[in-house]
Formats: sequence, C-alpha cells, structure tokens
Amino acid sequence: MADFSKILTGWYLQHKRDLPWRNTTDPYLIWLSEIMLQQTRVAQGLPYYLTFVEHFPAVADLAKADEQKVLRLWQGLGYYSRARNLHKTARQIAFAADGIFPDNYKDLLKLKGIGDYTAAAIASFSYNEAVPVVDGNVFRVLSRYFDIETDIANPSAKKEFAALAFELMPNDNPALFNQAIMEFGALQCVPKNPDCSVCPFNDSCLALKYNKVNVLPVKSKKAKVKSRFLTYLVYEDEVGQTKIVQRTGKGIWENLYEFPVIETDREAVVSEIDASAEYGNEIISMTELVSDSVRHKLSHQHLNIRFVKMKVKGEIFGGVPILDLHTFPFPIVLHNFIQSHWK
Repeated sequence: MADFSKILTGWYLQHKRDLPWRNTTDPYLIWLSEIMLQQTRVAQGLPYYLTFVEHFPAVADLAKADEQKVLRLWQGLGYYSRARNLHKTARQIAFAADGIFPDNYKDLLKLKGIGDYTAAAIASFSYNEAVPVVDGNVFRVLSRYFDIETDIANPSAKKEFAALAFELMPNDNPALFNQAIMEFGALQCVPKNPDCSVCPFNDSCLALKYNKVNVLPVKSKKAKVKSRFLTYLVYEDEVGQTKIVQRTGKGIWENLYEFPVIETDREAVVSEIDASAEYGNEIISMTELVSDSVRHKLSHQHLNIRFVKMKVKGEIFGGVPILDLHTFPFPIVLHNFIQSHWK
C-alpha cells in the first residue's frame, strides 16, 4: 500500500500539469475550479475559470453579481444548474457566513450544490483534511490496479472505493495523494487504450496482468437518450425587435433566455406551426432557416433544433431590440445562432 502511494506521488510531481487552482489553498478558487470541471474537460473549463476569477476575484464579488451576468459568463459551459448553485452558494457564504468557507468536509456538505466529491476536494486541497476524493479517474485507477469488478454505476461503489483510497492515503499529505491519483487517471490511466508500457505500475497492475485494462472499470449502461424536436420562432418586427422569453421551472437551461419554441414529437413541417405562430402581429413572411438547423447533444437527450424566421408588421409587444440580445444569457446553441444570424 505504501509503495502504491509513493510511486503515485512521485509520478505526479514529475508529470503534473501547471494549473492555476493548484497554486492556491484558497477554498473559493478551489471550489470554483471543481464546480467548473464537473463533466467538463480541463481545456474547456480553464478559460471560463480565468474569466470568472477576473470578474469575481473573491466570493463576495460573485455573491454581489447579478444572476444574468453569472449565466452569461457561464454560457457555453453547459449544465447551467452548476452556475445557479454557484451563485446561490456564494451568497450563502458571503451574507450568512461573513465570507468564510467551512473548514471541514462535513460542514462543506451543508452548502448548496456541494456534494461528496466537491466537499472532499475543498477539504483536502484547502485544509489538507484526510478525506478521499473519488471521481471517474479514481474509479478507473483503483479498479484497474486492484482488479475490482464492482459496478461503479451502483451508488454503493463510491463508499467501497473511498474506503480503499483512504487506506492508501498517506497521513502526512492527503492533498498530494488526491491530486496525484486524479491526475494519473486524467493523463496516464486514461479510459481508452492507455499506454501501459510507460506506466509506473506495469509490473503490479492486476488489470494489465489479466488483460482487463479495457474492460475496467465496470459500469452498467445508461438509460436510453431521449430525442426532442424543437422549432424556435425567430420574430423580427419593423422596428428591429424580436421576442425572447426566460425559461422557468426545472429542466435544461433554467433561467436562460430563448426564442418562443414549439416542441413536437417528430420533426415539424413549417405549415403545421402557422396557426400558433402569431403574437398579435400580421405575418409578412415565414421562412425556415435550414442552414441553421442543428442537432445539439446533451448527456441525457438529443435536441433536434430548427429555426423559423417570422417577419411581422408593426411592433412586437414586449419586444427586445435585436442589438441588445448579447446582454442576455442564452443556451450556447442559441447564442451561436444569434452570432451568425445578426452580426
């Protein structure tokens, strides 16, 4: 066990990436990075992290910000509930806790949007608390090295792997161990076709010994991805305005803005949406923008998106100047449409 930790941390000190959140113990910055990197590659998340730190250098700055600004800066990173919870938690810390983060794992769990993984990461990296951080990388490294066939989709798996990681963790520097095993999974023990010839564990890894590297970890298949068909009605009146609405309720893109939308159980025909397309203004023309159609893939659903341009007479009631659309937070697929359609 001791040899595993020693070899792992030695590898890490030689191969680790220079990332800004690794050069601090500030719980705010570590929290920000961990939330952003959930379901997100480092290369994609890094520019967003730097932008957020520039606009909100401290938790108080994030707490005082308008939610629309937070969502706008998050635009394109996906999983927008992360941004909303980030903002709510910042307000909780800034206004109810005098800007002071909890300094231990159990109290960190009480904050909104902070689960086992994030609480463990903050407690470990900020306060060097001996608590294991278990993510996909850790599942993969440990299941392969020890030939563990537990289905990691099973909720009980996290407890099993956390106990093993805790046993492996050195008492003097748990933060270093956690960083090392996560980085090892991200760079060396990668999901597909890892280069085991250069792995420091290639003489002791059981998955390599039993030719099981590409079948571990065991993970049962996800539920079938749902397909949805959305037709966005892009109004444009005679004074340069359009119509947008804010999404409410739970679900994708909560609190973001979009054009009026019609959802159907199959791809709609333009003539079929004519009757429901008016906002009290006479329609001059209705054109499907075929070149702007897109299939937008989310983790649990695929969105088949089409845009129909609705030129109308007069002025739309409650309309928004097209030139002001950039001030609203949109889902990235709509943001891209706006950028290409109204330059």
